[in-house]
Amino acid sequence: MDGPPDLGQTVRAFYAPLVRLIRSLDCPVICAVNGVAAGAGANLALACDMVLAAESARFIQSFAGVGLIPDTGGSWHLPRLLGEARAKGLALTADPLSARQAEDWGLIWKCLPDAALMDEARALAARLAQGPTLGYAQTKACIHAAATASLDDHLEREARAMKLCGESADYAEGVSAFLQKRAPRFQGR
Repeated sequence: MDGPPDLGQTVRAFYAPLVRLIRSLDCPVICAVNGVAAGAGANLALACDMVLAAESARFIQSFAGVGLIPDTGGSWHLPRLLGEARAKGLALTADPLSARQAEDWGLIWKCLPDAALMDEARALAARLAQGPTLGYAQTKACIHAAATASLDDHLEREARAMKLCGESADYAEGVSAFLQKRAPRFQGR
């Protein structure tokens, strides 16, 4: 190289598109963390909808140790998930956060025994795949929009989503299955 690397271009070309893709998918994205998720790896996990982690896993915002800032959406996700004080503490110290503490703080969905992690992640994926995926997509969209919407605007968004879901075959199937005391057979429409 003739000079310092253009890390901004690296973020624009590789990390930002991946975070945007994960966040824009209609389906829930599950992440299973087994080991150390540091730097961009930790923040890629935070972009996902449901994060499960093995008890031995650690999350590290390692950027401060090399004079960088949290990328891959880290400086956006951390304060939204943890609040400003905890986000700054993690980002400025690069101290590791245990999976148990990450669960307690609300950074991840679940901390599990190491041996159970992948079975639990696969079972969750199978459960979601068999569920009312149209409703899941609308739920994900509403939750993502909540951070920047006024209450009135958000209530209207919810009403539009409920209209869409209420007119779906999945809703009809869910009600029918409930009344018949059987498991629903959703089809994503």
